[in-house]
Amino acid sequence: MEDWDPEDVRFWEARGKRIARRNLALSVASEHIGFSVWSMWSVLVLFMSPRIGLPFTPGEKFLLVVTPTLVGAVLRIPYSHAVTRFGGRDWTVFATAVLLVPACGAAYFVQRPGTPLWVFLLIGALGGAGGGNFASSMTNITAFFPQRHQGWALGLNAGGGNLGVAVVQLLGLLVIATAGDTHPAYVAAFYLPLIVTVALLAALRMDNLAPPARKEKGAWTEAVRCAHTWWISLLYIGTFGSFIGYGFAFGLVLQTQFGSTALEAASYTFLGPLLGSLARPFGGRLADRWGGARVTAWTFVAMAAGTGGLLLASARGSFALFVGGFTVLFVLTGLGNGSTYKMIPAVFAERAGREVTDGRDARDAFARARRLSGAVIGIAGAVGALGGVAVNLAFRAAYGSEGGSGAPAFVAFLCFYALCVAVTWTVYLRPARGSGHGDRNANGAGNSSGNRGAAGARPARRSGAGRV
Repeated sequence: MEDWDPEDVRFWEARGKRIARRNLALSVASEHIGFSVWSMWSVLVLFMSPRIGLPFTPGEKFLLVVTPTLVGAVLRIPYSHAVTRFGGRDWTVFATAVLLVPACGAAYFVQRPGTPLWVFLLIGALGGAGGGNFASSMTNITAFFPQRHQGWALGLNAGGGNLGVAVVQLLGLLVIATAGDTHPAYVAAFYLPLIVTVALLAALRMDNLAPPARKEKGAWTEAVRCAHTWWISLLYIGTFGSFIGYGFAFGLVLQTQFGSTALEAASYTFLGPLLGSLARPFGGRLADRWGGARVTAWTFVAMAAGTGGLLLASARGSFALFVGGFTVLFVLTGLGNGSTYKMIPAVFAERAGREVTDGRDARDAFARARRLSGAVIGIAGAVGALGGVAVNLAFRAAYGSEGGSGAPAFVAFLCFYALCVAVTWTVYLRPARGSGHGDRNANGAGNSSGNRGAAGARPARRSGAGRV
């Protein structure tokens, strides 16, 4: 793959499309397994009770779901870097196979009454490796697809991975409904043959990134210094952080706030992550059509309104309204995940377009844009996942006392979504002042030149009104 150049239309139609789609399919499978193992503790905690010799408190259970979330977030940066060092195929094989360790540990120790909390915290931390798979998978897929198709490809890749949250929760529901709520080992054991199968398929059928597609020395340093990296990371906290945080905590919230049984909680927890995961590719496609910033801004407006609905449901004690509101929030987070990630390649493709206008070689400029996009994907993915930690810590604090309510947590979420609306408008949507150039500058702006091919946005209707 030394001659890999997805931006070359003839190459893409002749060879690139087929190779990219094959790698995308296996990347989705690996990421899906990773998300399932990562979020497995959101299901296993529903089984933990004195009946199986694991009488942990709600606060301890929230800690169990926080731990893999935190570790997965931290691992996303080295995982993103690992793809560029070892190659997409080699790293995917390793990152998938290593999940056997936390899956085997969970399957064994949840059958051992009296196992101390620290053992489960350690296993949960090891399960955080599944969260790292997201960053390596997304970085890998970015290099296979041309910029004009990245919104849909990244959305499909991430959405297929996100489905792992819903699938493991559906599996938990199936186990509880058929075998009862005293057999959590069945959930973990189910994934052991799947992990082996996906690792083998990745070894046989995936491709490594060619050296020209690997990031140049200093790409991460440049990404860290770019203001876009941190603005987009903030927005991704609001979208993906909410998705993964709600996905991990929803069952515990229902048990704590409404006294739901394990079966009742499991009957509802899968629906939101399922719909949110399915919505993610459509968020990317909407961003391809209308611009990532515009879709992201409206998504946050709707998320703030949905959070207000949860406050109302909590005040009224309405279980149906609460579950419905949470499900709508999941869908919105999925749309926002896709649109926010679309903004990453769009921003750097836009900058490459300006460099070409200034005389730089087009191939070099857009190759550099892809490398920077990969670095920012790793950083934003890690920072965004930390939002899931914050969500679970907020719930832990809100429900920590006897008779605690989730209202303080929901107020905090609503305020953060309002902040995200303000940031999206100010940095990426507000028309530039002055001469009418479509962007303010490379360090803190983001208004596009109106070039649809570069920014994935609609052409500007007036000077300075382009959209990323």
